[in-house]
Amino acid sequence: MKVIFLDRDGVINVDTGHLYKIGDWKFTSNCVKALKSFVKKGFEIIVITNQAGIAKGYYSVHDYNVLTDWYVNYLANKDVPILDVFYCPHHPEGNIDEFSVSCNCRKPKPGLIESAFVKYDIDIANSFLVGDKISDIRAGSEAGLENLVLLDSEYFSEEESSALKEKHLRFKNLYDFSLNLV
Repeated sequence: MKVIFLDRDGVINVDTGHLYKIGDWKFTSNCVKALKSFVKKGFEIIVITNQAGIAKGYYSVHDYNVLTDWYVNYLANKDVPILDVFYCPHHPEGNIDEFSVSCNCRKPKPGLIESAFVKYDIDIANSFLVGDKISDIRAGSEAGLENLVLLDSEYFSEEESSALKEKHLRFKNLYDFSLNLV
């Protein structure tokens, strides 16, 4: 199967920093249209997201799951099925001992994507990763994905983007990318 791996914060929803409340959720510009376009083009959608707020004690795994269930169900009702969501609750400088570790799942490490490769029969050559941080691009590259898309955001400079050894495409937002995906 062809998959579009999507980071969550900054790609699907507006990144407000440690988002966990449904009332604070806002989709990025034309996000639902973009996701519908991916589905129509035969892609499955998998979300891969770092959730350091769990390790830092800002919110619980339960809080995270409530929000995830809400947006996955919302999108399903808009004819946008999400195949799966993989998340990393860890951060080496967290306050919650159980989650305050270095791990292989926190991007830029590839563990979340590799977990999807184990669980699903994914056509790596025809799959994409879309993120708004250089750590997203590095995770995709390290996992073996070649179709890497970096969306404009406040998290990197043009110089950093140009200096990346990983070849990647650049787009303003998820919708802009969807218009250019054949």
